[in-house]
Amino acid sequence: MTGANITRRGFMKMGIAAAGIFAAGGTLSACSSNNGNDTQASTANNDEQQVQGSGAASNATSSGKVLVAYYSAQGHTKRVAEAAADELGADLFEIVPAEVYTDDDLNWTNDQSRVTREYEDESLRDTPLAQTTPDNWADYDTVLLGYPIWWAIAAWPCNHFATDNDFTGKKVIPFCTSASSGLGQSGKLLAEAAGTGDWQDGQRFSSGASDSEVRTWTAGI
Repeated sequence: MTGANITRRGFMKMGIAAAGIFAAGGTLSACSSNNGNDTQASTANNDEQQVQGSGAASNATSSGKVLVAYYSAQGHTKRVAEAAADELGADLFEIVPAEVYTDDDLNWTNDQSRVTREYEDESLRDTPLAQTTPDNWADYDTVLLGYPIWWAIAAWPCNHFATDNDFTGKKVIPFCTSASSGLGQSGKLLAEAAGTGDWQDGQRFSSGASDSEVRTWTAGI
């Protein structure tokens, strides 16, 4: 395929409900839900938020190769993924929709934007990927799976990555970026969709998470 390729650095079935909160300015950033109603939340203190323990299994990367796979709409998740890969000596795989989302597509304030129409009509959330299975997939024992939160659940471009890959024998540790909402049920729902693999508790990062926060998290993996 012509999708994203794995790059070496130093040393996630359809039908998933997806939801999120957005940053000011009309572009998709992160998500939360309050009895089904979207809520714009302040993000003033998020960048100073300390990373909370996630319960991710320790020694998850003690043997075998590690892959950091991620979907990033606006660059926040990409930055965390790259920092994690650097710390773990892991490979990177970018989850890229076959039809990439533009800034206009991600404008949640526009009732006719792509992401809003997909949110309102679940049948539109089927998002094929440019490349679904990373190269040398069988070689990886541990997979870190990153994504932004959309309407309180994982951004749906990750759905095909979860449903179309065999995670048998792999430990999977989800992580998300969000302006205010937490990891929620996103990791659990992706694990149910995948149906295989040893899915661990995940970790939430603020949209402006620092490299040191990522370093603290990876040190416990």
